[in-house]
Amino acid sequence: MYITKELKNGYNPYLTMGTDDRGTMMDVGLLILEEGQSYGISEPEKEAAILLLEGRATFEYEGESRECARRDCFKNEAWCLHVPLGTNVNIAAHSHVEIYIQMTDNDRRFDPRLYSPEDVMVQHAGDKGELMGCMRREIKTFFDYESAPYSNMVLGEVLNFPGKWSSYPPHHHPQPEVYFYRFDYPMGFGAGFGNGGIYKTGHNGLSIINHGFHSQTAAPGYAMCYMWGIRHLPGDPWRKTRIDDEEHAWLWKPDANEHIFKMEG
Repeated sequence: MYITKELKNGYNPYLTMGTDDRGTMMDVGLLILEEGQSYGISEPEKEAAILLLEGRATFEYEGESRECARRDCFKNEAWCLHVPLGTNVNIAAHSHVEIYIQMTDNDRRFDPRLYSPEDVMVQHAGDKGELMGCMRREIKTFFDYESAPYSNMVLGEVLNFPGKWSSYPPHHHPQPEVYFYRFDYPMGFGAGFGNGGIYKTGHNGLSIINHGFHSQTAAPGYAMCYMWGIRHLPGDPWRKTRIDDEEHAWLWKPDANEHIFKMEG
């Protein structure tokens, strides 16, 4: 399932819990502000993750105030504020600002945390020549079950290099997941596989994956960065859960490249 929006200034909802969450059990939206504007968040029943995609803004919460800046998700690591239910957050924009917001119900209280660029967990994958480098990407995690077991969700980013694949080889997990796409050029595009279908991906589009094997690719010449958010299931949290498609499991073998372009005779 894939969603696009005609974006406007202010909060742009893609998914809304309880009315139209498409099985994700999350709110997902994009906040757009101009210099001098501000926006408040206060959710009595939901935790919230507030991820700066671009621009310069001040986050105010629980007596704390921090100015954060990011040119874009391709050249700079992110600032991400994670707060429990009942936390009053104010976002003051000092430039054009775009912010990804993800929320879900959670009655557990925890200390708010502002993840800085130095706090981002970065995994370099596919950079050792596997499959001729076709699945080279950077997997970035702000928080997951291991680092934040009090949360009901997971949030990170994947930097998908031009012409490469990610979330590959195809796999699935029972927990629902969303991908929010950004491209280094607004006309950039790629393809997503999920829920038994194939869809074209573009700038500021959202894919919803609640069943089936999934993987992603970006068109040559266009870098893709997508936010990945997972909702833990009650009694079954996502603990880096990965169930590979058995048909393609051979791709994990160390010698998987050896058959490529091997001419005989």
